[in-house]
Amino acid sequence: QVQLQESGPGLVKPSQTLSLTCTVSSDSITTNYYYWSWIRQPPGKGLEWMGAIAYSGSTYYSPSLKSRISISRDTSKNQFTLQLSSVTPEDTAVYYCARVTGGWYRWKEYDYRGQGTQVTVSS
Repeated sequence: QVQLQESGPGLVKPSQTLSLTCTVSSDSITTNYYYWSWIRQPPGKGLEWMGAIAYSGSTYYSPSLKSRISISRDTSKNQFTLQLSSVTPEDTAVYYCARVTGGWYRWKEYDYRGQGTQVTVSS
């Protein structure tokens, strides 16, 4: 059973950088055709795809976040990391990491997802 676990601070100050790590177990983040994604859900809103890092290491970002987002990975730890800079209260959301098969654009069809972590942006 593949498991994903998000970790990181639950409170971030405005203008700072949000950093979250997803630790994957029972699977390798370099396995062909998997796209390791970050998805968030602001309060009262739907799911929003943020970006993904592919099995190959290629990255894909939402155009609305492209100037602020970076996704990287540590294959030795089987982890991938989200960094979102210059956060505002509008970035307050539950953040999920997920495994998607076949392409980042299939994010709504994720086959595994972490339980999510609440991140609040507030001074």
